[in-house]
Amino acid sequence: MEHITKEIKLDRLKAMAEKSFGEIVKAVVDIDKETMIVDAELHADQEKALIELGSEQENLWGINIKPFELPDKWVEFDSMINLRPWMGNRTRGVDSIDIQKIILAIVLKLIVL
Repeated sequence: MEHITKEIKLDRLKAMAEKSFGEIVKAVVDIDKETMIVDAELHADQEKALIELGSEQENLWGINIKPFELPDKWVEFDSMINLRPWMGNRTRGVDSIDIQKIILAIVLKLIVL
């Protein structure tokens, strides 16, 4: 796992993908602190690590990054940690368009070519 607080090169994400799932890198984004953790087998492990670093669970959202796609297709909103009926999120995706936009902005800020 790697905690990304500043930019990460796209080539590093591609190498991470090739080592693990082939075409994706799992990530959890903290929409409050505008950071993310990448490169783990489970989103739950990443979520736990961010909470241990002081993040609040309601600010954490699991995504898959597809580094071999074009930037507008990098993010897939799909993680078990996103199932939060108490917050109104009843799917593995991110139901709020506003939260999706925040996540996308953070990812596009942190990943550089």
